[in-house]
Amino acid sequence: MTTFGRDVYDDVIVGGGHNGLVAAAYLARAGRSVLVLERLGNTGGAAISSRPFVGVDARLSRYSYLVSLLPSKIVRDLDLRFAVRRRTISSYTPTERGGRPGGLLVGGGEQRTRESFARLTGSEREYENWRAFYGSTGRVAEKVFPTLTEPLPTRAELRARIDDEAAWRMLFEEPLGQAVERNFADDLVRGVVLTDGLIGTFADAHDPSLAQNRCFLYHVIGGGTGDWDVPVGGMGALTDALAAAARAAGAEIATGHEVLRIDTDGVAPAEVVFRTAAGEGRVVGRTVLVNASPKALAELLGETPTAGAAAAPEGAQLKVNMLLRRLPRLRDTSVDPREAFGGTFHIAEGYAELARAYAEAASGELPSVPPSEIYCHSLTDPTILGPDLVEQGYQTLTLFGLHAPARLFGHDNQQAREVLLTATLAQLDAHLAEPLTDCLAFDADGRPCIEAKTPLDLERELRLPGGHIFHRDLSWPYADQGGRWGVETAHRNVLLCGAGAVRGGGVSGVPGHNAAMAVLGR
Repeated sequence: MTTFGRDVYDDVIVGGGHNGLVAAAYLARAGRSVLVLERLGNTGGAAISSRPFVGVDARLSRYSYLVSLLPSKIVRDLDLRFAVRRRTISSYTPTERGGRPGGLLVGGGEQRTRESFARLTGSEREYENWRAFYGSTGRVAEKVFPTLTEPLPTRAELRARIDDEAAWRMLFEEPLGQAVERNFADDLVRGVVLTDGLIGTFADAHDPSLAQNRCFLYHVIGGGTGDWDVPVGGMGALTDALAAAARAAGAEIATGHEVLRIDTDGVAPAEVVFRTAAGEGRVVGRTVLVNASPKALAELLGETPTAGAAAAPEGAQLKVNMLLRRLPRLRDTSVDPREAFGGTFHIAEGYAELARAYAEAASGELPSVPPSEIYCHSLTDPTILGPDLVEQGYQTLTLFGLHAPARLFGHDNQQAREVLLTATLAQLDAHLAEPLTDCLAFDADGRPCIEAKTPLDLERELRLPGGHIFHRDLSWPYADQGGRWGVETAHRNVLLCGAGAVRGGGVSGVPGHNAAMAVLGR
């Protein structure tokens, strides 16, 4: 049975994902006794790097890819040895018009972007609309992002802080599709804008729930700029730095400890029951912070999930990791593949294509033209590859498929995964001058270096409820659910510090920071 440094801790943290480690580091640095209990044999949760292909020295950010929402404040506060690197190209979206291959390149300088818009649309009007639209969201980002690590503002306070009624209405009150259609005329441009509202979120552009708006908001406010950067050394570099910071401050981290139950009356110290390979044990925490989903929190407390807090979430994405011997050639010869894949490579993400894929998935069918986007991290950070692979020109590709809700995989997960992967790669091949399979590397056993994960796979491997990468639908970053920090529960001594907290979702560390501030503020 595990022997800890003490029987009672100031804070017991359930789950050693990046948010739990952020909370542990803050609390331990404040002089509190902290114990982190992690089910798996390693910390990091979904924010890890791993070598998925046998005998191949390529460390992929396997589940989480890019960094935008991690405040530099957390990096500074915790003295983290961690950095991100800016991509020179924002995005490339291939298309075919008039029988000729082409595409939209965003990045590489303003003039080049302007020219790309003009070639695609026939005038500069769409580019000027693009600049005005993202100028507006950029001003919102500057106002909203700093609030993520402050006590929750009220809706009225956040509205006053933004101080732009047109932007407020566009982002917070009307379906995102209205703003997209009002500001842009070209179908491809509309689709590129809309995609930020659909990453990990299954919704239509005009969904009255505004789930797409909330997703879009979090995708454009990161760092106060909306930039999405590559973590140097892979995502595992972040969680390794966080674990080191927590341990250096005095926190204890116990892996291989699966928490089964939290017994609390909300006042007295809580008892946390866990299981290891050696059997069951228990430890007491004056405060318990849960770095898991609201659904998992309810189960640990023996409570019935409520519709608002922990109703059954549903993920809606296909995640694919690949290693290539070389980047494929493009049908659009005006763009170098290193530039096209250097940013976000959009596939089948025109506005009408996104609408059709959503309608098909909502009716219970796999999208016939599945939309997705690709990132090549090794172009920006070759350190994730072994020196021999770099010398030979190998590159990583990670693909994120949209509109693939968990319900589509329930009958036969393996078959549906294979069908969707084949259809997704076919959409990519339509814009390549050679099949992607001709470029794939092979592992030590002679198998192609490609793996795909459905929502059900993510639920099984990471216990993401329904495979939902945000644990549940994202919330507005203001106080509409009570609580000063957005991490509070019905039990005063139990806090939620995972992605399902208010202002959670993504690799941000924000829920971990806010849970720690809630504890220290008492």
